[in-house]
Amino acid sequence: MWLPEDAEIMRGNVVIGSQMLGAWAAGPGRHSLTCARRLPPGGPPLLPASPRTLPEMPTFSCWGLPAALLALLCCPGSGENAFEVHVWPERLLVELRGSREVNCSTSCARPEAGGLETTLTKTLLAQQPRWRQYLVLNISQDTGLLCHFTCSGKYLSKALNVSVYQPPKQVVLKLQPAWVAVGKSFTIECRVPAVAPLESLTLTLLRGQETLYNETFERATPAPQEATATFNSTAHWEYGHSNFSCQAELDLRSRGGGVFRSASEPQVLEVYEPMQDNQLVIIVTVVSVLLFLFVTSVLLCFVFGQHWHQKRTGAYGVRAAWRRLPRAYRSQSA
Repeated sequence: MWLPEDAEIMRGNVVIGSQMLGAWAAGPGRHSLTCARRLPPGGPPLLPASPRTLPEMPTFSCWGLPAALLALLCCPGSGENAFEVHVWPERLLVELRGSREVNCSTSCARPEAGGLETTLTKTLLAQQPRWRQYLVLNISQDTGLLCHFTCSGKYLSKALNVSVYQPPKQVVLKLQPAWVAVGKSFTIECRVPAVAPLESLTLTLLRGQETLYNETFERATPAPQEATATFNSTAHWEYGHSNFSCQAELDLRSRGGGVFRSASEPQVLEVYEPMQDNQLVIIVTVVSVLLFLFVTSVLLCFVFGQHWHQKRTGAYGVRAAWRRLPRAYRSQSA
């Protein structure tokens, strides 16, 4: 009589496991009982109606091994034809123009073919029947790689997505205007020349340690782009004693990378108190009077100087020179 190894035969109030089946065949004097469970009293009779009739299997039997054997019987193709393809790393994040190593492997013992498909430049570094190691060069944009193997005529592949990033290496802050009166508006502009991916970037405008404004960006082209954040504010007197700066943060943790931060050089805003209108009129008037007095004094000095000079030399310089000539020379010329 054949029974599954995990089958349980009920006898009296004791459930006998499948490993005690040898006790039936071994006869008296030999004991193969390895596990037994006593059922609660008051249950239905468990002896079969006939000793030749196999008792009905209970629903609480242990069917672990028979279930596994049944799965193997139902899946005849899960033997040597079933295999897997693996790629490492599972996610690839590369700085612009960078290069990375990629490993392709398979669980097939004797693959017929295998490799890495890509539009980028690649170099085979090492290989064995079940794996290949490549160096992918000059990665300049988001792309995809494909590891593939053929085993017993069956082709299987696995894709790897490659993401390219450009960290914010330069952050430029500009205050417009840099000299402003209290109560007047001014503009803070932060600019990052080239960064990617743009949707992972956050620009933060700061006054000292206080956050004034945060700027995030929508998804754009994968190529590095310029990012700009602009914030308009009103000047206060205490702003003249504070440093303004801009911080750029590129968060790549969702892509399997880290966080890149860069900050601008601090800028100081020159703030002054605006003058009242009457004070301005007074200042303009005083300056005008002083200028008029200065010009008048210069003209008077010039006039009095000329008058004094004429008294000494006469009305005309030629007549004064004629008078200084000796009389003999004057008679000859006459």
